[in-house]
Amino acid sequence: MKEFFNIDERLLKIGEQALEMAQPVFKHIEKTTRYNQQKVLSAFIKNGVSESHLGISTGYGYSDRGRDTLEQVFADCVGAEDSLIRHNFVSGTHTLTVMLFGVLRPNDTILCITGRPYDTLIGVLGIDSDSDGSLAQFGIGFEQVDLDSKGEPDKEEIEKRLRAKSYKAVYIQRSRGYSLRPSLTVEKIGELVSLVKSIAPDTLVLVDNCYGEFVETTEPLSVGADLIAGSLIKNPGGGIAPTGGYIAGRHDLVEQCGYRLTAPGVGREVGASLGHNRELYMGLFAAPHTTGEALKTAVFAAALFNKLGYEATPSYDAKRADIIESVLLKTPEALIAFCQGMQKGAPVDSFVVPEPWDMPGYDSQVIMAAGAFTLGSSIELSADAPLREPFAAWLQGGLNFHSAEAGIMLAAQSMIDKGIIKF
Repeated sequence: MKEFFNIDERLLKIGEQALEMAQPVFKHIEKTTRYNQQKVLSAFIKNGVSESHLGISTGYGYSDRGRDTLEQVFADCVGAEDSLIRHNFVSGTHTLTVMLFGVLRPNDTILCITGRPYDTLIGVLGIDSDSDGSLAQFGIGFEQVDLDSKGEPDKEEIEKRLRAKSYKAVYIQRSRGYSLRPSLTVEKIGELVSLVKSIAPDTLVLVDNCYGEFVETTEPLSVGADLIAGSLIKNPGGGIAPTGGYIAGRHDLVEQCGYRLTAPGVGREVGASLGHNRELYMGLFAAPHTTGEALKTAVFAAALFNKLGYEATPSYDAKRADIIESVLLKTPEALIAFCQGMQKGAPVDSFVVPEPWDMPGYDSQVIMAAGAFTLGSSIELSADAPLREPFAAWLQGGLNFHSAEAGIMLAAQSMIDKGIIKF
């Protein structure tokens, strides 16, 4: 690394120590990657994917075999009855919005049991704002159960709410978002699903699965969730899908979401692929390996910054539920230096200097390091954070570990250059 980047010799030594610490964890990640990669390959073979599926449809997109087969392949990969996977989902928030509007109706109420949802969903739900077109404006109620003192779902309060009132759906956010609560493993999601269904068997369980796909060998549908949704510029797009999202789960619910995505009575039968099928197939095929590389990056970052005196969560050797790593940097100056250093290790726009700005959908200024081939891609190495306590950087991604390792080291070097890290 010293041949290509100006990194302090002392930092290089600490980096080697962190890499050695991470090796046993890397072996576990590779076992999961191996299983998931073979599962995805099996789904491609089972569904007879061929060159003809990679072609182009235009206009209405009627009888697009590639699109329809991809949805079955993806369903098999995540243990679903059916899936809706399309390039015209513009973001994870859009995909989650289609899922919510697809299955909820006026006078329904949804209960979020993982605390306050991710920032960009606040406007969708109509919480703390009068967002035009929100669920609240359509007469759909929202309630939440705050996390307990340990940052875990409060099962006692969840049970109390479910026994006191009928809810159309329960919402679970798998990843932590801009918080430091633990992300939820599939096992923990299963415990929550069992609790909900034991009290209210007809209540739907909807899971925001962003950042969690292919991190474990199973997905939330295998433990009883009714629908999951996520973005293709995160894990399941493998760094190749240029845009898009997915909804997967029960066939009847996926159909309802299709009617929301296009139009009632039309649904998923339309939607030209416009030549994107090839990228979506390739992205899905690459997804397990790419997710494994992102997990290695997170583990290395945790080990390195722990050795530099910073708290990182999850710890480098913790069981992981998603690709996100949080590094508590303590001051706004450290957070800005970290993100600016990571940008220097990006393959695209490495010369750009990130600065905090008023980003739409967030209530604090946000700084983002994201030199990516796909704008906003969270499976490529990136770090972002709102400038508020605890001044933590939420980093994720890494198309390949060896380049991501350099990005992490350059983030630390930037803090050294600014006099924040002292040896």
